[in-house]
Amino acid sequence: MLFWHVPAPNEAMLISGSKRQAQDTQFRIVTGHGSFVMPVKQKARMLSLALREAEIVEDCVTQQGIRLRVRAVAVFKVGDDAVSIANAARRFLAEQERMEELVGRIFAGHLRSIVGGLTVEQIIRERDRVAQEVKQGSHSEMEKLGIVVDALQIQEIDDATGYIDNLAAPHAAAVASQARIAQAKADQEAAEREQQAAALKAEYERDTAIKRAGFHAETEQVNARAAQAGPLAEARSSQETIEEQTALAERQALLAAQRLEAEVRRPADAEAYRQRTLAEAARDRARFEADGGAYTERTLAQAQADANTARAGSLKDGNQELIAANRIVENLPALAEAASRGMSGANLTVLNGTDGVNDMAAGLVGQGMAILDSLRNGTLGAAKASSVNGKPSLRVTDSN
Repeated sequence: MLFWHVPAPNEAMLISGSKRQAQDTQFRIVTGHGSFVMPVKQKARMLSLALREAEIVEDCVTQQGIRLRVRAVAVFKVGDDAVSIANAARRFLAEQERMEELVGRIFAGHLRSIVGGLTVEQIIRERDRVAQEVKQGSHSEMEKLGIVVDALQIQEIDDATGYIDNLAAPHAAAVASQARIAQAKADQEAAEREQQAAALKAEYERDTAIKRAGFHAETEQVNARAAQAGPLAEARSSQETIEEQTALAERQALLAAQRLEAEVRRPADAEAYRQRTLAEAARDRARFEADGGAYTERTLAQAQADANTARAGSLKDGNQELIAANRIVENLPALAEAASRGMSGANLTVLNGTDGVNDMAAGLVGQGMAILDSLRNGTLGAAKASSVNGKPSLRVTDSN
């Protein structure tokens, strides 16, 4: 509406011209809501309650007589209560734009008085103390002005005489020395770390090169094996074929050897054995015949000698029976020769070689000698009988 006024959240509306006032002021203060202002009879004005900033730059002299330029910043605003608004309205309503300048001058005066009672060391080391004392010193004045100080900070202290620089020189030198030492240590550590990093880098590069070379070698080996796989497979197949052919040839050679053994060698050995056996049998037969003939001749010679002796004795004694026996003995060589021819034409197998032949000849001769002994004994017995009876007698029995 045309006559309805509403202040902003950071403003206080001052309505003057009313007869009745709720506050102890000559005007009504409205904040946070609107109000009806009667035209002609009432007048409304706005007072800013926003935050303001006052920059203070002041030349101060310390307790030691040293001139310092102090730069500070004060943050303030009009109080939110009715009394503060009323006090600020009476003093700054027409000059709200100059409020920072006016408040800054007040803070500057208190700052000079506070710095004048302190030394440079205290001001430098205790800036919060300086700001707090300035706030406390100006509190009563700010309250009368309706101002609330939110913050006061000492930003900078300039020393035109160089006192602060000289004061800080030993510490600065010590700090610089420590800084140089620290820098040297830092540089040393950095160099050591750089060397370690370089060594690690070189080691890593070496390991990488070795691994790369190993990978390359493995790749080359795989490629070589892959390239040789075909020839190797062909060579292996050829080798297996050759081995199979060799085994087949060996088996064929073995079979041929076995066939030769069965068809040639064993029959040849058997034939050789047969021929050798036949030769040995012929040799033994010839030896048997020779030995038998010789033995027969010796026996016959002995028998002839014995017969001649007996014959001589018989003739001497006139024994006719002995003469007949002598004739039989004379026929013994013919009998032995016939037996020898019969043995030579016989197919005999002598098992024990020469000993067997000797045994056979001895058997034949023995049989002849047995016949001779029988005849001899018979002849002698007959002679004795004839001599006893006075009649000699001789009887020869021919079984044929």
